Amino acid sequence: QVQLVESGGGLVQPGGSLRLSCAASGSIASIDDMGWYRQAPGKERELVATITRGGTTNYADSVKGRFTISRDNAKNTVYLQMNSLKPEDTAIYYCNADIRAWGIALYHNYWGQGTQVTASS
Repeated sequence: QVQLVESGGGLVQPGGSLRLSCAASGSIASIDDMGWYRQAPGKERELVATITRGGTTNYADSVKGRFTISRDNAKNTVYLQMNSLKPEDTAIYYCNADIRAWGIALYHNYWGQGTQVTASS
């Protein structure tokens, strides 16, 4: 069984930094695109950043220049370095990945359980 487990969320003052991690585990044959999404109270879930297996990245305009997504393919892990955090970055952050399990021909999309990020004084 494949699962994604996030860590690294917490409370930080505006202007501060946090680093999120998401590790994929289970019977994994291959991981394609990985990414981070977030959902603030009363709002829809939105894309934050994605990264391909080869390292090509894509960011929401609201986080460009402040957030950096990276991955370690050997560890099946994706990271999100968040700098210059703003109150409007407050949300639950979810990890997402396209994973092919051993013995399965197709990639399936998986979500983590989410981790709370709060930027507040």
